Amino acid sequence: MARFLLIHGAAHGAWCWRDLLTEMAALGLDARAIDLPSHGADPTPPEDVTLDDYADAILAALTPDTILVGHSMGGYPITLAAERAPERIRALVYLTAYLPRPGMALGDMRNLVSENPMAGAVQVADDRRTMTYDPDQVEARFYQDCPPGTLDHALPRLTRQPMAPMLTPVVLEHSPDLPRHYILCTRDQAILPALQEKMASGLPPDHVHRLATGHSPFFAAPAALALILNQIAEAP
Repeated sequence: MARFLLIHGAAHGAWCWRDLLTEMAALGLDARAIDLPSHGADPTPPEDVTLDDYADAILAALTPDTILVGHSMGGYPITLAAERAPERIRALVYLTAYLPRPGMALGDMRNLVSENPMAGAVQVADDRRTMTYDPDQVEARFYQDCPPGTLDHALPRLTRQPMAPMLTPVVLEHSPDLPRHYILCTRDQAILPALQEKMASGLPPDHVHRLATGHSPFFAAPAALALILNQIAEAP
């Protein structure tokens, strides 16, 4: 049986997968989520966290035949982990995530389209080693279509985001040979659908899945998302 390892996005933690894990368990899917270094309950200071640190944490949690799911920023660390241990990974799933291109860091990927809705929502620390999100914009960008109480659950759990992982490209040698799926969220106000379409454009059409949600389908539509992941697990 395939195992899922869920990797959160910027400033989030394993806590964001709460509802999805329940729905996946109801389908009989084996899934777990981890905190990346400096996120969630992990005590690592964020100032010096690198993309390599993220990949190390994923590799430490990997078991054979894993389907890696990366949300948003999480697309970069799952790709780097796949570059290091492709033999342990069954498939990569990019959930409204940054799917790396050669020579491009995550920050470069935003320039593939002219509009960046997050430009005014990011607050970079004076030392430029971490960033946070403007709390007044978090709901509109991340949780606009989520159930009542989602913002109250999420806002106190958001952490400072290390900058280094977002400024580091990934050398692509092995990961493009793995099955890769993209789950495109058509109402996303953080990573616009036009950018998601560009990132997913090189994948087989039947490996591109769509959800009519914003940036956080694990809160907005966890049952529908679990069904897509189940479909991916059942793919040849």
